[in-house]
Order: sequence, then structure tokens, then C-alpha cells
Amino acid sequence: MMDEISEEFSGTQEIREQHKFDISKLQTYMEAHVDGFAGQLEVEQFKGGQSCPTYKLTAGSRQYVLRRKPPGKLLPSAHAVDREFKVISALYNTEVPVARPYALSDDESIVGTMFYIMEFMDGRVLWDQSLPTIAKADRALYYDELNRTLAALHSVDYQAVGLGDFGKPGDYVARQLNRWTKQYRASETETIEAMDNLIEWLATTIPGDEKVSVVHGDYRLDNVMFDAHEPRILAVLDWEISTLGDPLADFSYHLMSWRLGGENFRGLADYDLDDLGIPSESAYAEAYCKRMGYDSIGNIDWYMVYNMWRMAAILQGIAKRAIDGTASSPQAVEQGKRARPLAEMAWALAEEKLL
Repeated sequence: MMDEISEEFSGTQEIREQHKFDISKLQTYMEAHVDGFAGQLEVEQFKGGQSCPTYKLTAGSRQYVLRRKPPGKLLPSAHAVDREFKVISALYNTEVPVARPYALSDDESIVGTMFYIMEFMDGRVLWDQSLPTIAKADRALYYDELNRTLAALHSVDYQAVGLGDFGKPGDYVARQLNRWTKQYRASETETIEAMDNLIEWLATTIPGDEKVSVVHGDYRLDNVMFDAHEPRILAVLDWEISTLGDPLADFSYHLMSWRLGGENFRGLADYDLDDLGIPSESAYAEAYCKRMGYDSIGNIDWYMVYNMWRMAAILQGIAKRAIDGTASSPQAVEQGKRARPLAEMAWALAEEKLL
């Protein structure tokens, strides 16, 4: 099953009809704005990505990646490729691995929507969290690199790298609850009682003493690119919902993979982690806390409920875009169907652990 998912999402294909544009206009733009650009431009579309259409560009001996806003009517503040470009540019010379940024354009006459161009990284994305293609002895090294990279992000001096205005420091979770509630209501296609319960309950139970860092917002195994041969991350991908926020909320979103499983979610909950050589949830969290200088992660179950709810709201947005025909991937329909079971899982966890 995971091989099928990997095949569906990996690699390139011809540009989908709804995402086509005049390549000659892009050629002219790159000749003027991308250092070192030369040759005849060829364009393919990557299969993966539910949100922003993403393309592989080839010219001469060099390759690039273009990410753009999808066409059509969009939810407010969604698909913020300009924010992606800003954070990648700021992090490029830090310990956080990102692709080299080249150019950002809000001229919609070129490809139809705002876009940016970055370096193409020749590595691999690992979709199956059990890491079946990695030797058992090496799997813990890949997870430790995931852990190290997120801790590096959360340790960046955001003021020093020019991201002091990248978000409002403080009250991140409250603002996220407000944002994703609005997004969820705007994309609601059916009544999900668990979502309604969570919206009401989460708003009145937010933990205090919030820390502030740059947060990715969607950090997971298949949003990083590893070197083709070793446990080294070449680039963290998909920064469109990054901002200044609570690093514990960001890390617990990533840690959510240890709680998810079954047919609906590509998580680790159904695996014998010792048998696979993959760290347990507690060991992984302990490694992160050691890197960050924390004693522990308080309120972990609350953060898990919050992140499951937030992910359900994101999946509902994908469902609505699939209905409207603006989703960038044909797998969006199946992704959208996962909103309800995830919301119900979140409410069940809240009832079991927190109410």
C-alpha cells in the first residue's frame, strides 16, 4: 500500500490541464531574474503536494523548482508562497537545511498566479514512516536527523535572521484556533459533531507559558528531502503555513505521527517500533527536549488533541478544494475524507485524557 502511495505522490508528470501556463513567459522572466539561468526551459509538474502546484524546471544543465498559488477562488491567507519565499530566504544561511531561493514574483501574467523559484535538490523524499527501504540499523539515524533539524529551526534567533515581523509573538495557539476555525467554517461541506465540540472546548483550555520560535506548521517525514545515500536532510519543504509560534505546538504536531495509524493515516501507531529500530514517542520527545534544554513537554495530550483538530480543519479545506476543482492533486478527494475520522479521534482522546 505504501509503495502505491509513494508512486502516486513521487516524481513528475505532464502539467495538469488546469495548471498549464505560457512557458515562454516564464523563460523570459527567468532570463531576467534568476542568476546563472541559461538554455531552453522545459517544465514538468510534480505529482505530490495537495496545496500549491509545484513544477520541475530544466534549462541546460541546471534544474529548479517553481511553486505557485493554485488558480481559482482561494481561502483568505491560504497558499502563501510569498511567506514560503521569505522564510526560506531568511533560513538559507542557518543550520536549518533549505533550498536556495532565487526569485519571487507577484506578476500574475507570467504563470497565472504568484510564484517563486528555488533550487532543485537532488535527494529523496521518504513517504513510508516505517522506512522499509532503510536498513534497520540506520532507521534511528534518520529519525534523529528529523529531530535535530526541527530543534535547529526552533533554536533560530528569528530577530537576527530578519523574521521579527514574520508573525505576532505570543498567543500563537489562540490565533491558530481562530484562524483554522474560520478556515474550517469557510470550507465546511458537512456537519462534523466532533469538530464543533473541539472548537468550543479547545478555546477554553489553552495552556499558558507559551514559548516563541519560527514554526514550520507541517513538519513531517515527507516534508523533508534526505540525501540519496545517507541520513542527512538536504532541505525542509512546504513552508507555506510557517510563522512565529509555539515550538511545542509545532513539535507535538510532528509527534502526532506516533499516535496515528490504520487505513486513514500514514502513522506509526500500528507498528512494533522496537522491531523496526525506530525510537518510541517518549524517546523521540526526550531527544528533542534535550536539544532544546526542556525538562519535558507539558500538556502533551492537549497539544495532541489540538493538532489532530487543526489537521482535520486542513483536511476539510482540501475536501472543499477537491469539490471546487482547485486542489492541485487528484489524491485530494481521498485526503479530504480523513477530516471526520481525525476529528473523532481527537475528541475521543480529549474525553479519555482531559475531560
